[in-house]
Amino acid sequence: MPMKNKIMDHESIRRAIQRMAHEILEKSGEEPLALIGIRTRGVVLAERLKKAIKDIEGMDVPMGVLDITLYRDDLTLVGAKPLVRQTQIDFDITDKRIVLVDDVFFTGRTIRAALDALTDFGRPAKIELAVLVDRGHRELPIRADFVGKNVPTAKHQNVNVLMQETDNTQDEVIIEEKNA
Repeated sequence: MPMKNKIMDHESIRRAIQRMAHEILEKSGEEPLALIGIRTRGVVLAERLKKAIKDIEGMDVPMGVLDITLYRDDLTLVGAKPLVRQTQIDFDITDKRIVLVDDVFFTGRTIRAALDALTDFGRPAKIELAVLVDRGHRELPIRADFVGKNVPTAKHQNVNVLMQETDNTQDEVIIEEKNA
């Protein structure tokens, strides 16, 4: 049985999102802001950031949903028929400040795929990255601009983000040790 270690609970996730929302607002410039969540849990986090920004500033920022399945560099490893879900970006991203949102930042390959996918929708003025957990082990020269929690991990560990909206359980982040 794998060993599990809870590193964030509902309250620490809520505080991290609130802090990231403040940081996003503090770093704002001339460009209009928009959030884009990467399926699946990045969408939940983007929705929560959107709500926090509205609560703080009264600003209703546009939010989109990005599916990166067809942009992955490991698509052939995923399976013969990968599940492709809908991307929903109902606004022009050109000249906007886009904050790309994901749950766990690991090698950087998901973010690279997301950047490739975004270019099909326009040319933003700026793209920033917000992640709930940055676990290190980058394989590409990409960094996060807004981080909920930095967590040093071993490559063989899994970081699982569980959200009420997607997992029908309490919000939590767990590091799972795999048995050898």
